Amino acid sequence: MYENSFPNKRFEHTLYFLQKHIATSQPILDLGVENPFSKIMTAHGYQIENTKGEDLDLDFSTVLSSKAEVVTAFEIFEHLLAPFNVLREIKADKLVASIPMRLWFSPAYQSKTDPWDRHYHEFEDWQFDWLLEKAGWKIVDRTKFTNPVNKLGFRPLLRKFTPRYYLVYAERL
Repeated sequence: MYENSFPNKRFEHTLYFLQKHIATSQPILDLGVENPFSKIMTAHGYQIENTKGEDLDLDFSTVLSSKAEVVTAFEIFEHLLAPFNVLREIKADKLVASIPMRLWFSPAYQSKTDPWDRHYHEFEDWQFDWLLEKAGWKIVDRTKFTNPVNKLGFRPLLRKFTPRYYLVYAERL
């Protein structure tokens, strides 16, 4: 997945934000299969359970059976057709989630080879806030950050100062 492009800056921002809001003693359900960032969370003392690769638009079984106090969802909701549904089903009272923001100078991401690696949504911050609010969450903290790339060109230049990721900590209303 991250051949030659490991997202160190994104992971550093995300880990700092997670540590700011979530204690290592709180069990976490991480939406999505085990991935490099779930391994980083485990290495930093978090107790992580991942979903099993089920289609979270249709199958909420792991979400419903989880006893986790916190749910994390890092770059997951943009892949779902209806993220509202799984957000409503979460039993935990805390949510830490991030999304790639819609960029006016770039089309939505679509892998040509992996049907799971496509973005149905690329949100603006207000759209994600609204989704969370309608699903029963109150945003307590939020941050945005850039994702510069080491390439030449107009779009790489814009990525140096245009926020690409939006990260929130929310609590159940």
